[in-house]
Amino acid sequence: MKKPNASFGQIIADLRLAAGLSQEELAERANIHRTYVSQIERGLKSPTLVMIFRLAKALGTIPSKIFKQLESDLGMS
Repeated sequence: MKKPNASFGQIIADLRLAAGLSQEELAERANIHRTYVSQIERGLKSPTLVMIFRLAKALGTIPSKIFKQLESDLGMS
């Protein structure tokens, strides 16, 4: 089974790249530190619900779309 943090991080990285953003640009839009974005993308951090909402907004999406992709990646849907 895939690890949720790793799958979530990959989803965030894919959305960031699709939006044409660097980690620094995403961090600025979400008002967080760039190293935190890196840690999330590498599956080292488990972001809070508030952080997930901030990341979604910064990526121009909604949390439910991120979670739907996560559920699919983890074989839950």
